[in-house]
Amino acid sequence: MDQSAVPVVSAGPSPERAPRVEGTLEVVPLGGLGEFGMNMMAISWQDTTILIDAGVMFPDPDQLGVDLIIPDLTYVEARRPQVKALVLTHGHEDHIGAVPHVMPLFDGPVYGTAMTLALVEPKLEEHAIDPGDRLKVVKPRDVVTIGPFAVEFIRVTHSMPDCVALAITTPVGLVVHTGDFKIDQTPIDGEHFDLHRFAELGRRGVLALFADSTNVDRRGFTGPEVEVLDAFEELFTSTHGKLVVAAFSSSIYRMQILVDLAVQFDRRVAFVGRSIVKNAEIAQRLGFLHVPSGVQIRESEVPSYASQDVLCITTGSQGEPQAALPRISIDDHRFVRLGPDDTVVFSARAIPGNEKAIARTMSHVARRGADVVTDTIKHVHVSGHGSVEELKLVLSLVRPRYFIPIHGEYRHLSEHARAAQRVMSGLEPKLQVLLAEDGDTLQFDAQGARIADKAPAGRVLIDVTRIGEVGDEVLRDRRHLAGDGVIVAVVAINKQTGMLVGEPEMVARGFVVSESEAASIFRDGAAVVAECIGGSGVEERTDQGLMAEKLRSELRRFFKKRSGRRPLVLPILMEI
Repeated sequence: MDQSAVPVVSAGPSPERAPRVEGTLEVVPLGGLGEFGMNMMAISWQDTTILIDAGVMFPDPDQLGVDLIIPDLTYVEARRPQVKALVLTHGHEDHIGAVPHVMPLFDGPVYGTAMTLALVEPKLEEHAIDPGDRLKVVKPRDVVTIGPFAVEFIRVTHSMPDCVALAITTPVGLVVHTGDFKIDQTPIDGEHFDLHRFAELGRRGVLALFADSTNVDRRGFTGPEVEVLDAFEELFTSTHGKLVVAAFSSSIYRMQILVDLAVQFDRRVAFVGRSIVKNAEIAQRLGFLHVPSGVQIRESEVPSYASQDVLCITTGSQGEPQAALPRISIDDHRFVRLGPDDTVVFSARAIPGNEKAIARTMSHVARRGADVVTDTIKHVHVSGHGSVEELKLVLSLVRPRYFIPIHGEYRHLSEHARAAQRVMSGLEPKLQVLLAEDGDTLQFDAQGARIADKAPAGRVLIDVTRIGEVGDEVLRDRRHLAGDGVIVAVVAINKQTGMLVGEPEMVARGFVVSESEAASIFRDGAAVVAECIGGSGVEERTDQGLMAEKLRSELRRFFKKRSGRRPLVLPILMEI
């Protein structure tokens, strides 16, 4: 990350709002309106376009073989010469996950806070992208100039450190983009939501406000991060064995609370799971996570300590088959085992669609004899998004001329629009709400604002091979089919024992080999399936999610070794 080359100045007194000029400001949301995740927006004036965020969303269970979903980038590709920069609000996957897919489409810088860009760097490395000096670190109250735009970064509080909102001075007026936020008045890192700056911007005059709608259907105020402290303190006191806490890998504040309690109760802390280990290392390096010397141990050291002396902070709160907790729950982890005195805490909300996988993981934990604690039992999780009263507060401070709700399903956007009308009732000029969806082209000029057109927008489904891009209608892209093909492994298993029934059937499409070679490969592939199932424990065999993922991994490795190609492997398990 290049910090020296950033064209940044400290924000001083607010300049007057730019005078209105001839021309049209065009804003196109490319993701995040009408769904949760995949947040991305383009703002254009004449020959300059800047992008705000580039996020992913995660697939539904029926989207077999799909790992990530990114916005359709047709609009960005068409404007490639005029895209001058990508500006990031914070480091959650639904805001930065698509950065490796977007960066090759333009040549300009990527602006973000230190934590945000530190989380982007390994993604670029995985995609073999060398950013050079394009990653530009900014701090709250910094201002960068990008063509006709001046972008100011404003501190907001969220469920992770180093998050910002954006105040963008444009030729036709000031545009504010909140990013994700809640108003945490007791932030763990002492960095408060910059309410004063929002109020200053409101006095200056705001043309348009784009605001997070995620929790508009929740009454009151969202609790601060420290609100979980009492529940966890009680768990530390009452747990006689290991305490295993599953959380999102970006929940740095939650990690800090747990580490501080571990010090208080004389437990060693092991971070378990690749992403949580990586994020903990990044947060410690940047000073956002403080772990006293001698407290942290490696996961391989967990068996060396008495259970009552260990806290494990793990991935897998959503029941993901290859994450740490689901492996631990079926005794398939090399170092962490559960026993009757242990307690497992799910310290995260259930993402819609993951309920069955989470329930299966909880059942496996229960079979180990360990206690299961969720937010319905104890207050072990708080949201990172503001509830309706916080959203109203931001509206009353900013007092925009136009309001565009973002980040949420259409029902959330609609409810946020109604709340905005109530907040701004009686004020002149009367607030105008633009209820937009992905692809809508919003135009702002001297005559006002309107939804004027429709730009290309949609979803692209991504397989981790990075060559499997597909649309909603077709699960596999034609280029991928032509290059490597798809192999469907149809496997019948006994419902009670999970053992194989009959011979697995391999159905190939677009996997080009000779007939004699195909017969040999598929015969050996069936043997790999039988060996994989036979070598798995009964709980793993009877958990379709875990077994399907294991078969997929083993077969992909086998076909790559035998054929040199990487077909997409879709295991279909039928219980008999």
